Amino acid sequence: MSETLRSSIKKVVVLPHSNRADLDVVGNYKKELPSITDGAIAGAGPGIDVAMADPNSELSKFMVPILILPGAFIGASTMKVVQEIQQFRDELTEDLANAASPPLANDALASAVYAYLRRVPDVESNVLATTTPLPEDTDAVLLVKLTEMTIDVQGNDAVITTWVHATLRRLRDGRNVHVNSFQYEDRDTLKNWTKDENALWRDYINFARHYFAREITAEIFEKVELRHILRPIATDSVSAIGGDDWKGSSNSPNPTLAWELTLLGGDSYGAWTRNIDKDDIYYDVAIYDEHRLVYSAEHVSEPRHDVENALEGCETFRWSVRPSYHVDGKTKFGEWMRFHSDITLGEGYLGAKASETPAYSRGFALLKTKCDRT
Repeated sequence: MSETLRSSIKKVVVLPHSNRADLDVVGNYKKELPSITDGAIAGAGPGIDVAMADPNSELSKFMVPILILPGAFIGASTMKVVQEIQQFRDELTEDLANAASPPLANDALASAVYAYLRRVPDVESNVLATTTPLPEDTDAVLLVKLTEMTIDVQGNDAVITTWVHATLRRLRDGRNVHVNSFQYEDRDTLKNWTKDENALWRDYINFARHYFAREITAEIFEKVELRHILRPIATDSVSAIGGDDWKGSSNSPNPTLAWELTLLGGDSYGAWTRNIDKDDIYYDVAIYDEHRLVYSAEHVSEPRHDVENALEGCETFRWSVRPSYHVDGKTKFGEWMRFHSDITLGEGYLGAKASETPAYSRGFALLKTKCDRT
């Protein structure tokens, strides 16, 4: 979003786009999937067979359209695979719909966005129910809506994709000043998705909600994309594996992380980009394990940080930092440090193997903690 528009919005209310009870499950929940032959025929056709869930069931109150693409069954070699897919689909739907507080419900997403938005300098934010009157001095409303979730089975792999739509609506004239759709996708084998009672699926949900909250907030209110190089460097407690600073190893429970930022110049954001002093650059630090965010620090004044909470030994973590630029009394945030080894990597929304690295932390610096710390 443009800097001019950002500066005009000081008070924002975050709202779920609609009430939970207003939406239905659609797709082929609890509908018998096609046979292998039928699936191949369906895959060659132009459409998707979509059936409405029982309107009297609890699932009819759920907000996620869940589809499985029939064409995916071309790769299913046995009926057993088809049955596993059907069971997986139904278990995920049940898990989402029957949770006391569904993790991807529109109100849960709105609350997650608000949790990050409230940290943005110079923006006063609130999160409200759709039935609550808006404060009169509200500048804009940020509407958040989960629009679709698909499970696409490709051979032995299942690809789960979730889309969330965000709309920033100015209150004085009702105009939508920023609209975008955000996608989070990860893949793995069907065997891995269903292992340990679908544990990998729950990790996917954690990271999807985390990604949507951070990315929506960053795109609309925070992020500037300056030309730069941001990379990790070795320290006394973190040694590079095979000479690669993006892969580190540490025998300390409280390692010192360090990084190097080089601003390349030539940006189009205006004169302020030419007046950035290194003493006015601060950093946010984030460390993830394979399940969730496990450590964070904000407003770090140096390009290094001593991890204050002990990290578990014999584990693999991913970590990153993002700079914040403090110029003329305003704060602007850069991008999270990420190694773009693949043009399809994206900004943390496109995964390759969820059981090894969640989509969100792909490209972040790797940190292995040694098992023997004696």
